[in-house]
Amino acid sequence: MASLKALKIRIGSVKSTQKITKAMKMVAAAKLRRAQEAAEAGRPYAERLEKVVASIASTVTVGPNSPKLLAGTGRDQVHLFVVATSDKGLAGAFNTNIARLARRRAAELIAEGKTVKFYTIGRKGRAVLNRQYRDLMVHGVEPGDLGKLGFADARGYADDLIARFEAGEFDVAHLFYSRFKSVLTQEPTEQQIIPVSIPAGAADTTGVSAAVDYEPEEEEILADLLPRNVAIQLYRAIRENAASEQGSKMTAMDNATRNAGDLINKLTIQYNRSRQAAITTELVEIISGAEAL
Repeated sequence: MASLKALKIRIGSVKSTQKITKAMKMVAAAKLRRAQEAAEAGRPYAERLEKVVASIASTVTVGPNSPKLLAGTGRDQVHLFVVATSDKGLAGAFNTNIARLARRRAAELIAEGKTVKFYTIGRKGRAVLNRQYRDLMVHGVEPGDLGKLGFADARGYADDLIARFEAGEFDVAHLFYSRFKSVLTQEPTEQQIIPVSIPAGAADTTGVSAAVDYEPEEEEILADLLPRNVAIQLYRAIRENAASEQGSKMTAMDNATRNAGDLINKLTIQYNRSRQAAITTELVEIISGAEAL
């Protein structure tokens, strides 16, 4: 059994930890509101741009002069996984869930004979993936605080990815991030960003059958919209990750605070019982000594 002094020291240590986790929960709650508002404000534009690009792309006949981001390389062999996580931990399973989805999809493609490469945005995701796919890492970025990243940062990542695509380093790029739904729910998400994905029915985004004339030509419009769409989708992923990180961190710190409270109660009971046993032993010794006299 631990001594009274050791129990008292441990209770003090757990109380100090509880204060830290409680403070971190409050900080995460304060950051969550701003991050959630930013994520929700950016969704309509990103989703609508994706639909517009897919709609225009579905009307274009791919030819030699088509933008490469539309036509692709003509192959489906090399896949680049852009795994967006964070640089910081203590956020529950936020980073692990994104990396787990990327690992599962990588295993599926490798089993099909495809080549998979990883482009990580965030130190935590790279650390997880390095354990299994160290030789497949092509680039890693440590963005710092996700809440402070702007569109210029996302545009820089997009320009780098497009340059690598045009250089023939990969055929298809998939983006992995965590979509924020609520404080308790963050959904790991996969999205193809290069070349543009054209889902079934993309030609009609309004539900109304109508003839649409584009000015200038569709391919000229796509040449401008496709690079912008890659940057916008990366920026949306960063904003969603910022909200998801704070939501997951808030939940994790709340659980840690409550667990610390439970541990303090157990240690306090153990301390009181040990103290009572020590006092009882001392009283018995005093009474036995008095009777011996």
